Amino acid sequence: MSVEAQKEKQIIIDEIKEKLDKAKAAVVIDYIGITVAEADAMRKKLRDANVDYTVYKNSLVKRALEGTPYEPLMQVLAGPSAFAISYEDATAPARMLSEAIKEYKKMAFKAGMIEGSYYDAEGVQTIATIPGREGLIAKFMGSIQSPVSKLVRTFQAIADAKAEAEQPA
Repeated sequence: MSVEAQKEKQIIIDEIKEKLDKAKAAVVIDYIGITVAEADAMRKKLRDANVDYTVYKNSLVKRALEGTPYEPLMQVLAGPSAFAISYEDATAPARMLSEAIKEYKKMAFKAGMIEGSYYDAEGVQTIATIPGREGLIAKFMGSIQSPVSKLVRTFQAIADAKAEAEQPA
């Protein structure tokens, strides 16, 4: 192998390491069967959700993973592998890829590292069901708002009943 080829490979390995150093989550999928148009559409959705989706050679990824917290992913690096990396929302890669898998009825999860924990394909699928940060906040606010709304309606009903009782007939 030429020195130039080694330098090019090292640049890619360093790029992978840099991405993983900043990542909250990295999900590996088998992308077999997806068309170029489907891949482009999926990439756009992932990009819109601030998820980096890239296909790398497994041999380069294995070298990049050595000695990192992402090393457990090495065990699934066989065959076609694509990587979805998120720097903000830890559940976004799993959620977004799950939608693509359902939509195209192709591809499959291999594994993922989410906030430092390894998940197999089934675990990543479970993570995919967790709403994003905004969804969780909306659910929380709704759960708080419901009892408060009920209490306000109760006080209003008491006030209305008291006002009716005080009116002369």
